[in-house]
Order: sequence, then C-alpha cells, then structure tokens
Amino acid sequence: MGLDAISVVILAAGESQRMGQPKPLLPWGWTTILGQVVATFSMAGLSEIVVVTGGAQESVERLVVELADKYPLHAVFNPDHIQGGMLSSIKVGLTALHPKAQAAMIALGDQPQVRLETVTNICNSFLETGSPLIVPSFKNQRGHPWLAGRLLWAEILALPGSVTPRHFLRSHASQVKYIPADHSILQDLDTPEDYTRSRP
Repeated sequence: MGLDAISVVILAAGESQRMGQPKPLLPWGWTTILGQVVATFSMAGLSEIVVVTGGAQESVERLVVELADKYPLHAVFNPDHIQGGMLSSIKVGLTALHPKAQAAMIALGDQPQVRLETVTNICNSFLETGSPLIVPSFKNQRGHPWLAGRLLWAEILALPGSVTPRHFLRSHASQVKYIPADHSILQDLDTPEDYTRSRP
C-alpha cells in the first residue's frame, strides 16, 4: 500500500462570517489560503484532493478549477453546509472519494500554516501501522489534519447531525494513534486579526 491509498478531504464550506470575506480566496504568500493548503498535501505526494465547498460556492469553485491545472483536486458542493456543519461536509467529502482510497485525511481549508512534515508523518504512520484513526497532537490537544481509515467511514456517514467530529474522536479514544506535532495543527484563521497576525 502506498500514498495513492490516502486521499484528502479539505473542508472549505464555511460562511467566513467572522472574517467578513471568503477565507479560501485571501492572499497567502505566493498563492491563496486554499492554494497553500492544497500545495502542502500535494507536496506530500497525495494524489486525490477533494475540496468541499459551501459558502461563496462559485468563487471558491472557480479557484479550485484554477488550482486543478497544477494539483490533483476537484470540488464537491455541500448543500447542507449551513445547517449540517463540519460533519455534513466530512460526509460529502468521503462519499466523493475514489473507491481505491483506503484512508482519508480530514483537513481545514483555513489552516495554511500546517507543516508538510506533519502531513508526511501522519501518512507514514498509516502506511506503517494501518491504524484506522491517526490524530496530530500538540500539548495534549488534538488538531488537524486527522486521518480516518475506510473501516470507519460507514460509521461516520451514519452519524446523526447532532454529533460533531469531536464527539466521534472522543468515542474512539482507545483507537486513536497520536502523532506529535507543532502548534500549527491548532491554528486556523477566523478573524481579520488572525489573518493579519499570521499572513506571510
């Protein structure tokens, strides 16, 4: 089993209300916030990247089309992104993955600070151990991206809307394999202040 067994679901369906404009489109270095997230996973050698869209669908999907000239990704829309929250976007992303995928990394579309080393370590851990649930950790705090093996997908897809991904991870605490990581796994960009402070 190689890296082609691992796919990526990038959650980019939020309304960006606190930011005041679509976060995936904001400039980040030489690219955009979403562009940096996509680039990190592509550099790790992952060959299927699905971006789940919702808020600002047309603009975000236009960016995905542009990025697809360079990276292996496509977009899928979550019609329930407002009411269904993050779990509904994870479900939409999982159902869009190729049948050959044996694991999915769940990533945030507003987390461009995540390091390539973190992604690589999670991938290598799955390929070496086959653990169905791998989560990066910094000072005993879980972060993103985390990985769910195909063995758990049916359970995730069957979760009621009242459940959050955090509840799911907590219910599987004994199965989680933790990977030490830096504080970037906890960082995301919610407000203009976050963006100004973190922007390269």
